[in-house]
Amino acid sequence: MIKKWQISNVDEEKVNEISNKLNLNKLLSTILINRNITEEKQILKFLKPTRQDFYDPFLMPDMEIAVNRIIEAINKKQKMIVYGDYDADGITSITVLKSFLNSIGTDIDTYIPNRLEEGYGLNKPAVKKIADENYDLMITVDCGISGIEEVDYANSLGLETLITDHHEVGEVLPNAIAVVDAKRKDNRYPCRDLAGVGVVFKLIQGLSIKLGLKEEAYLKYLDIVCVGTISDIVPLTDENRVIAKLGLMLVNQTKNLGLKSLLISSGYKKIDSSAISFGVAPRINACGRMGHAEEALKLFLSNNINEVTELTKKLNEFNLKRQEIEKNIYEEAQVKIKQNHLDENDTIVVAGENWHHGVIGIVASKITELYFKPSILLCLENDLAKGSGRSVPGFDLYDALAKCQDAIYKFGGHSMAIGITIYKNNLEEFSNKIEKIARSKHIEEFVPIINIEGKINLTDINKQMVETLKDLEPFGEGNKTPIFVFKNLKIDSIRALSEGKHLKLTLKDINTIVSAIGFNMGNLAEEYKIGDKIDVAGVLEINSFNGEDNIQINIKDIMRAV
Repeated sequence: MIKKWQISNVDEEKVNEISNKLNLNKLLSTILINRNITEEKQILKFLKPTRQDFYDPFLMPDMEIAVNRIIEAINKKQKMIVYGDYDADGITSITVLKSFLNSIGTDIDTYIPNRLEEGYGLNKPAVKKIADENYDLMITVDCGISGIEEVDYANSLGLETLITDHHEVGEVLPNAIAVVDAKRKDNRYPCRDLAGVGVVFKLIQGLSIKLGLKEEAYLKYLDIVCVGTISDIVPLTDENRVIAKLGLMLVNQTKNLGLKSLLISSGYKKIDSSAISFGVAPRINACGRMGHAEEALKLFLSNNINEVTELTKKLNEFNLKRQEIEKNIYEEAQVKIKQNHLDENDTIVVAGENWHHGVIGIVASKITELYFKPSILLCLENDLAKGSGRSVPGFDLYDALAKCQDAIYKFGGHSMAIGITIYKNNLEEFSNKIEKIARSKHIEEFVPIINIEGKINLTDINKQMVETLKDLEPFGEGNKTPIFVFKNLKIDSIRALSEGKHLKLTLKDINTIVSAIGFNMGNLAEEYKIGDKIDVAGVLEINSFNGEDNIQINIKDIMRAV
């Protein structure tokens, strides 16, 4: 697939200014400028954040009301329950709030809706059950902002609701005693992009301040807060970066038995944002996807090593099952796409019988990534087709669905990801309408964009310089791993690895030779040969092998030099 290289224009004068002023190498200074981090205070906070970089929690809407209400419930020994989501953000949110309250001698019960039976967010049967069990206060985490009717229903039953959430706010706020969400229109909190667990962290920080507790009372949960933040793919900038950077330090020495066990079982030697994103998060999310979110919560709350070992085993089994189901749906979808020539369309709408609701969104993401086209996967059940859709940058899928509502039963989401339900007999009409909208946007002209920090020469870099790029970690949404372009390199050696799956090269620039690896690019071993001149877009890294550290380029794209 052809990709577009978008290379940042480097302000050399500014690079030199920052390099000299703060004693940083030019590579690091270039990246900071590209990310609009140019002031000395900004740079120091980005590279070396401290606990002093957390904002005042009481700047967040309704935080004062929420904190005071929880303290009142504590003093009156009222019965409290935390209602959370079934994903990694929701599970860590519940863990942090319950663990904190338990640590100060207060108990709180938990409720997680079953993804397959109840779906996301507040629902009336759950609210009724909670009210019938005589709870005085229900605190939502990572959900609740859209629960207008459910909160009104809770009020009618005498159940008070306190909402903490981080999702987009509608025109009307739920009639709760407090609505803590930095996306409120009246928000003046500096960071709008906290994960749900980030909002809970601010809540326990506020509680600690009001109760006169030491900073340690809330800071000790940064390992779990960090896991939820990275897992939820929020931008790792501003306060999220402070959470992730400081939190990862705690993750590496975590006292949470469940998290420690999960990290070991994931097999990652280096505990960084990748270990969380690809090792820990999928195992937590697999529980929710398979309808067993309670098992993940138990793991994080347990202090019994035998129970932790058994629960870790269960999470791994759920994840393996999720992977198997995902693989089967993906393969079935691919067959349908090929048979019906759906890959020739500007959108891919594909439906199948008995596809798993908890997994279908992941498969939609993979289909979209493979074809670089918006895709919607639907599970056929009785008269309905329910599913998920994913889009590509530049095409607002939510807006497109809004233009064909007469063919849709219901939908929700945002520009890049949606959930949808349509009547089965409207499937063809819907497919035609969404295809027509995509064609009007000239989807066929869309290509993946590789954002490149700048052009550098191999002769200008050294191991120490590449090592300093670690100061930019943790990488994630809003702070991607930096990619550079290397021009006019000569192929010194080339071969395929792992039965033709990956590409291994050595590349030469004047008298400098560097190794390069291209994962899932093994087919290019037939396209290029020794002596060819190529341009490479890739990540600079240090490869440790047989006790030696050498610079390596992790290739993201290749094209012939011109």
